[in-house]
Amino acid sequence: MIAASPPHTELSVASHDILREVFGYDRFRGPQEAIVEHVIAGGDALVLMPTGGGKSLCYQIPAIARQRMGQGITIVISPLIALMHDQVGALHEAGVSAAFLNSTLSGEEASAVEKRLLRGDITLLYAAPERVTTPRFLAQLDSLYERGYLSLFAIDEAHCVSQWGHDFRPEYRALTVLHERFANVPRMALTATADALTREDILDRLQLQEARAFVSSFDRPNIRYTIVEKKDATQQLLRFISREHLGDAGIVYCQSRKRVEEIAQTLCDEGIDALPYHAGLDAKVRQANQDRFLRAEGIVMVATIAFGMGIDKPDVRFVAHLDMPKNIEGYYQETGRAGRDGEPADAWMSYGLQDVVNQRRMIDESPAGEEFKQGLRGKLDALLGLAEATDCRRVRLLHYFGEASGPCGNCDNCLSPPAVWDGTDAARKLLSTIYRVQQQSGISFGAGHIMDILRGKSTEKVAQHGHEALSTFGIGTDLSEVQLRGVLRQLIAIGAVEVDAQAFNTLQLTDLSRAVLKGKVPVQLRESVSTPVGKTKRATTARGASKVPASLDAAAQDRFTALKAWRGEVAREHNLPAYVIFHDATLAAIAERAPQSLDDLQGISGIGAKKLEAYGEEVLRVVSI
Repeated sequence: MIAASPPHTELSVASHDILREVFGYDRFRGPQEAIVEHVIAGGDALVLMPTGGGKSLCYQIPAIARQRMGQGITIVISPLIALMHDQVGALHEAGVSAAFLNSTLSGEEASAVEKRLLRGDITLLYAAPERVTTPRFLAQLDSLYERGYLSLFAIDEAHCVSQWGHDFRPEYRALTVLHERFANVPRMALTATADALTREDILDRLQLQEARAFVSSFDRPNIRYTIVEKKDATQQLLRFISREHLGDAGIVYCQSRKRVEEIAQTLCDEGIDALPYHAGLDAKVRQANQDRFLRAEGIVMVATIAFGMGIDKPDVRFVAHLDMPKNIEGYYQETGRAGRDGEPADAWMSYGLQDVVNQRRMIDESPAGEEFKQGLRGKLDALLGLAEATDCRRVRLLHYFGEASGPCGNCDNCLSPPAVWDGTDAARKLLSTIYRVQQQSGISFGAGHIMDILRGKSTEKVAQHGHEALSTFGIGTDLSEVQLRGVLRQLIAIGAVEVDAQAFNTLQLTDLSRAVLKGKVPVQLRESVSTPVGKTKRATTARGASKVPASLDAAAQDRFTALKAWRGEVAREHNLPAYVIFHDATLAAIAERAPQSLDDLQGISGIGAKKLEAYGEEVLRVVSI
């Protein structure tokens, strides 16, 4: 039987005490306090909070509080082995009893965890959805439930339950058993990314219709969004890193495994410390690369989307996309891995016509039903709209998630407003050429051939098919290939042109083509710009080389450097990322205060009671050198 909830004021005291004593923070951020108190009191919740917003505390504090109230164990459902390891390690560092059950444990180790679980010796247990829904694990939960010792289910990365989410995982659907089998146990679903359709699906699939929704602002003001037209993507990436982020930790996303390998090698050849990550690598290599990225400084991870969910590394200074993602949710989730520490970071993407064609083809070739495909096309169109936008990127991005905002002053379009030109006439010429070619030849052709005709280029293929005789031959000599590709991207984006993947990516007219041809649908385009102009760049001379806060005086900078070296040694001993021991912000505060006693360390953000006991004397020794 679940115990009655204490009064609201007692909840407040308990949650603030845990926040300060265990985690070393004086105050909650944003809606954290309201979420924590709602869940401590036994309420169900849907929590949407951006990456780096502090989602973990929203279930960790209720888990600790509810166990202190005699209500037992919290089960955290997560799909990520690496995240389980690091979060459990961080909880141990804070003095909280936590464990995980996953495939990295031996049979003996797993059995020991299960015995602790059944004895009630664990506050938080992390497990994957596949394990949680097995008959064996459910039977263990039954035993806890019958004794009134099952406190809370926290379902992390909850967007995985939705077919509309950017990382759908069928095994999440089976989690409906939690409500059916343990109806009185509170449940909370947490995610960093979900539009209205995905939210609705999460609530429906997890039977959380009565849950209170907590939707934080999706704005990450410290992230600068820059999207460039793809010309030579590899060289564009190299320029971006060398000018803006030399020596910084970053993530570069590519669509294919082969491309990941190529880019990682290219970066290494240029003296940039880069590692590859994709599903085709040996599991041990993947794990070793991920561990090095998390534990070392200045590593650039080049990866497919197989990498990243749940990555807590706070000092990722940039996320770059060499290929366009499938939708805005995926883009937002991936770019959100930059700047979790609140310091300036960049989200940089290059995209081009072929990206649009590839994404359309993948949707068209999908075995899914037509209604589902239409939903995917709509999501892709929203991302194309963001890429082609001439106004504030952040306004567009936040609008997609239902949040109103004003121009941010910190995206490429705000910092360097692009010139715009009316591409309606060019679009009509391009559509007319597609029509004339099909009318004369009875077959369709690809984008390159259509543009050659329009620009009056007498290629062998043009001559072979007699396309020099077309009335549209040469009527676009005033248009560059770059301009025409921009026009074609827009036409594909709005559905006025389709790409037939079954016929060598040939171009086909649609019902909407007629409206564009008649001038009823305007086509506005941004002028092509090869690289952002100077004023969008930050003055970052090898910014990543020192990693010492400029706000500290010379003596404090020396202390900070010494503390980082000491932290690195401790992290290696504990096999944890350095930030799990102390965040950079905590080290900077220690360095600035120059503490002389344990009392001087009291109240520094990030130093809870357990860490003060474990590391206080060592910290004093380091800063006194």
